Amino acid sequence: MAEKLEPAKVLYCGVCSLPAEYCEFGPDFGRCKPWLVENAPDLYPDLLKEANEKAADNVSDKLQSVGISSGGADGAPSSSQSGGTSKKEEAKRLPGGKLKKKDRQEVIIEKVVRNKRKSITIVKGLELFGIKLSDASKKLGKKFATGASVVKGPTEKEQIDVQGDIIYDIVEFITDTWPDVPERSIFFIEDGKKVQAG
Repeated sequence: MAEKLEPAKVLYCGVCSLPAEYCEFGPDFGRCKPWLVENAPDLYPDLLKEANEKAADNVSDKLQSVGISSGGADGAPSSSQSGGTSKKEEAKRLPGGKLKKKDRQEVIIEKVVRNKRKSITIVKGLELFGIKLSDASKKLGKKFATGASVVKGPTEKEQIDVQGDIIYDIVEFITDTWPDVPERSIFFIEDGKKVQAG
């Protein structure tokens, strides 16, 4: 007779309810990590090492904060201690540990030719100056008597597409209409190079 097979015992995550082996592929692995370290340390040995390192760092940070400061007798923290924490607060971390850079406030104007004769002028970066792109699109369309629309560019950021070659007339219009946009922060893209307008 054939041997009866026992059903496999599967450990399910208490946070995301996936099998523990698949938590890393789930929607929020960061929230599952503490549960996995506590309940399934053999599945993710790297998490156990990481948790131990974090605990050691926390202990060393606490010891440093309790230590005697070199600021003076009144117990004021030294300038090196207060300066270190502000840098950590300023930098934002993205998933994967990469630092997020702040977008530079600049308007980039580019001309794209399609069908040999037709051209489109692309305006990027107006939203960084607090300008609503839908309103800017309407004003550009009225001023230059052409079609203008807000579209998502290849980098998933919104930009304004204006029909026609208005690349040199648009700089004066932008600086006159929106005084918050200085002319030194407007750039053209010519032959793949960024060139300052004016």
